[in-house]
Amino acid sequence: MFENKSILITGGTGSFGKRFVAHLLKNHKPRKIIIYSRDELKQFEMQQQFDAPCMRYFIGDVRDKHRLKSAMKDVDYVIHAAALKQVPAAEYNPNECIKTNINGAQNVIDAAIETDIRRVIALSTDKAANPVNLYGATKLASDKLFVAANNISGATGPRFAVVRYGNVVGSRGSVVPFYRNLLAQGKTKLPVTHDEMTRFWITLDEGVQFVITNFQRMQGGEIFVPKIPSIRILDLVEAMSGKRDYEIIGIRPGEKLHEVMVPEEMAHHSLEFDDHYVITPAIKFFDKTVDYRINKLGEKGKTVADKFEYHSGTNPHFLTVQELEALDKLTF
Repeated sequence: MFENKSILITGGTGSFGKRFVAHLLKNHKPRKIIIYSRDELKQFEMQQQFDAPCMRYFIGDVRDKHRLKSAMKDVDYVIHAAALKQVPAAEYNPNECIKTNINGAQNVIDAAIETDIRRVIALSTDKAANPVNLYGATKLASDKLFVAANNISGATGPRFAVVRYGNVVGSRGSVVPFYRNLLAQGKTKLPVTHDEMTRFWITLDEGVQFVITNFQRMQGGEIFVPKIPSIRILDLVEAMSGKRDYEIIGIRPGEKLHEVMVPEEMAHHSLEFDDHYVITPAIKFFDKTVDYRINKLGEKGKTVADKFEYHSGTNPHFLTVQELEALDKLTF
């Protein structure tokens, strides 16, 4: 579906954007790939790595709707990856987080509708489910905006969907490169906020493929959640350092002990497919009726059980220390 098409990625100089671009250039022949972000240095560095004729680099902020509209001209698909993502930074700079994650999301929606984009996928986070920090709260608001945008766009306008997944292995600012740097400095005990902490775990390649497939699956209004493993933080410490030696530093402001991607309160809106879940819209769209039990790929889903919850601490699939060690060699 990307052959001879134009794709724009907001926040495209991040870990996801780089891996997504690498996949597109290797496996498809897009007409244009537009990287939209506000950091000229990161764009310069990315241009050294990706200089194919189809590449375009736009300096711009998602807070600026007019610039977004200019960048989206003649674009077919948009991936909205731009966000302020650091939990402590959001707690200390709440208004800046709101301006980017909520107001910026609405700007992306408005610009997409006004320029007749075909499909838009917004990247979300497990922290948007039952949020306890400002970052999660802003992403929940963003998710709601993108779902409701299908009402605003009408019967012939863009279709909007959301992809929600957990911690991305090795992404910028995540715990893996942080631990790796400490080990390289000769640190003997790795810092742990809480020894019972669990997290959902997904690789960049898995995240990229999930987004690509959901462009094909989406009907508009879905929140797609992949079935992925969980990890225990102490297992990660052992896999990366070779020993279970750590120091407790305490949970950071706004941090959870475990993460949830499908809250129990949304069970009555959720469907289970072979390799993912779908949270269907809580609102009724006025211009159409959608049967989310069968997606555009013909995959069939079923209603989840009452009080179902997709929780990193009760997830039936946990990676073992040995599996994390193997992943360390391949990915970290």
